[in-house]
Amino acid sequence: MPELGAPDYGLARFLLERGIAAIYLVAFIVALRQFPALSGERGLEPAEEFLALVPRFLDAPSLFHWTGYSDARLRIVAWAGIAMSALLLVGVPQTLPLPIDLGLVLTMVAWLFLWALYQSIVNVGGTFYGFGWETLLLEAGFLAAFLGTSSIAPPWLVILAFRWLGFRVEFGAGLIKLRGDSCWRDLTCMEFHHETQPLPNPLSWWFHHLPRPLHRVETLGNFIAQLILPFGLFLPQPFATLAGVLLIGTQLYLVVSGNYAWLNWLTIIVMTAAIADPVVHGLLPGLTGPATFGPTPVWFDALVVLLALLVAILSWFPVRNLLSPAQAMNRSFDPFRLVNTYGAFGSVSRVRDEVVIEGTLDEVVGPESEWLEYAFKGKPGDPRRLSPQVAPYHLRLDWLMWFLPLSPRYGDRWFVPFLVRLLEGDRPTLALLGPNPFPHAPPRWIRARLFRYRFSSRAERRETGAWWIRKPMGEFLRPIGIRAPD
Repeated sequence: MPELGAPDYGLARFLLERGIAAIYLVAFIVALRQFPALSGERGLEPAEEFLALVPRFLDAPSLFHWTGYSDARLRIVAWAGIAMSALLLVGVPQTLPLPIDLGLVLTMVAWLFLWALYQSIVNVGGTFYGFGWETLLLEAGFLAAFLGTSSIAPPWLVILAFRWLGFRVEFGAGLIKLRGDSCWRDLTCMEFHHETQPLPNPLSWWFHHLPRPLHRVETLGNFIAQLILPFGLFLPQPFATLAGVLLIGTQLYLVVSGNYAWLNWLTIIVMTAAIADPVVHGLLPGLTGPATFGPTPVWFDALVVLLALLVAILSWFPVRNLLSPAQAMNRSFDPFRLVNTYGAFGSVSRVRDEVVIEGTLDEVVGPESEWLEYAFKGKPGDPRRLSPQVAPYHLRLDWLMWFLPLSPRYGDRWFVPFLVRLLEGDRPTLALLGPNPFPHAPPRWIRARLFRYRFSSRAERRETGAWWIRKPMGEFLRPIGIRAPD
């Protein structure tokens, strides 16, 4: 069998392995802290109900099809994922002084163990796990199982597979914008995006107030980054490294201007597959140096070739989607999410509406009722609160609250149950929110109102100290209460 190793990509493999393990660690922590309240036994969208509706394993692969779901089992899965992610993050399986074959088997099993655990969570998480970066993590995590150990050279075909993944993430996002909202084509989308994005961060206010010509540069730069630079990932070195570094730079720009869970960080990690050791060594001689690797077992090379064939075959569907005028965003074409299509923000909201949840202790609702507002951990609420930095952590409920004003159907299955849990004073649900305005007893009534938010101007910020200006737009959901027992 011809040589399939890529000895010049030791640093790339290190960054890929450690980075993906770090993202897995965050994802399992999020599951441990949020899944029971969102999709658990008493969750807003119980996983048990989903399993009953999707009884076939291949329709939604998950260990819970075999074991049944319980919050206790979910916690076991999450803790196991946290432990294995931490071991891979510090490099224990990859660097153990074992025979090459045994080390490879152990490392592959560790990665596939993580992949199976997280697949099991995502596929029963319902609406709360419907984000594109879940699929991105699963695809990247599956490829990581074939990166090998420090004893052998990184497999060249796997390095290429990561670049192909990075290409699809960026190029798909660029095409969906080019075909989508007209504001992308007239270079005005960024005049709105920083203000209307799902979860602004501490710097979003300043980015929104950049001069209009700079917003046009942002939009044009987005097209260059997503429609031109991805092709550079497949050029010879040092051009591939240059393309990868530039794409990493554009993703870092998104990191400092918004909260997109681990989407940007994972994309950055994937792009490190383009970075070659000799290029880095030429710029930073002390950072990398020549590495010595042992022979790669034939069986491992054979697995890598089979992986490459599988990726090539399954890529037919994402490529067809990319070329289609009816391009879909963030779609999987196989049950295990092995090769997927990606995209984001094909349309951009021009205004920001927020659903504000309020409760009252009054027995009877009337004009004089005192309503107290529930604060969320990430989404805008109090106009005087600066939006926090939460990414790469993922506030799932906050993200779905952003979708509600766009269309109430986004909350068909979970929004009213969420309000009922607040009426019950449910502790796991309250733990998803900020400080509880009803610490001693739950409210008798809950309502939802719609507010229009915009960033304050510089003058308004100096005068009032507020980051946001909001005005009421009407009722989103009339007051509901739990009838007291007779």
